[in-house]
Amino acid sequence: MADVLVADSIEKIYGEGDTATRALEAVSFEVAEGEFASIVGQSGSGKSTLLNLLGLLDTPTSGAVTLAGQDTSGLSRRQRARLRSDTIGFVFQFHHLLPEFTVFENMTMPLRISGQKVGDAERKRVSELLELMGIGGLEKKNANQLSGGQKQRVAIGRALMKRPDIVLADEPTGNLDTANTDAVYELFRSINEELGTGFLIVTHDRGVAEMTDRILEVSDGKLVQDVRNDYV
Repeated sequence: MADVLVADSIEKIYGEGDTATRALEAVSFEVAEGEFASIVGQSGSGKSTLLNLLGLLDTPTSGAVTLAGQDTSGLSRRQRARLRSDTIGFVFQFHHLLPEFTVFENMTMPLRISGQKVGDAERKRVSELLELMGIGGLEKKNANQLSGGQKQRVAIGRALMKRPDIVLADEPTGNLDTANTDAVYELFRSINEELGTGFLIVTHDRGVAEMTDRILEVSDGKLVQDVRNDYV
């Protein structure tokens, strides 16, 4: 199985000289196609910085990130944006839906931003994803008419619109209650199994991380543990 994401000795340093802060130090690992993994660490451990680098939202001070077989070190900002758009889906703690737009409009926003036309095939894709999310038939509802759990499901659907190789999720249930947290992770697992989409989930909650197949632990900017879960 090929690797969809590779971190090769990546470091991130903010500032210079005596005031420099080393946020990440020599972090290396690979994520294979279809993996269901998590990055766990306390606040300030460097896990969100790591996710930003893996998602091409930022560039490492040293080291390299390879995405879908392409070394991203020498890419321009535009090339990085295109590769990110074509390969990665993002889910964040807050859904970032546009309240004045419908569910359909929110879910197709990534396509519109990239200049892609939205036609019958895309309408069918939205309907299929909403059914998969367990919220079929909500296409015409405005985002501000949805519950918190429904909004997060729409955000997940939006991340899947362009059929990404991997979804990067940053504290995706941090704003949800226990019931909705369990529902979202069951949904992630279902998507992973049914569509083969890889997941890399950042969380400070070890209980949430233990719901994934592999746990990468970051502490003080270093990768201190990389273990696979054993299921009975």
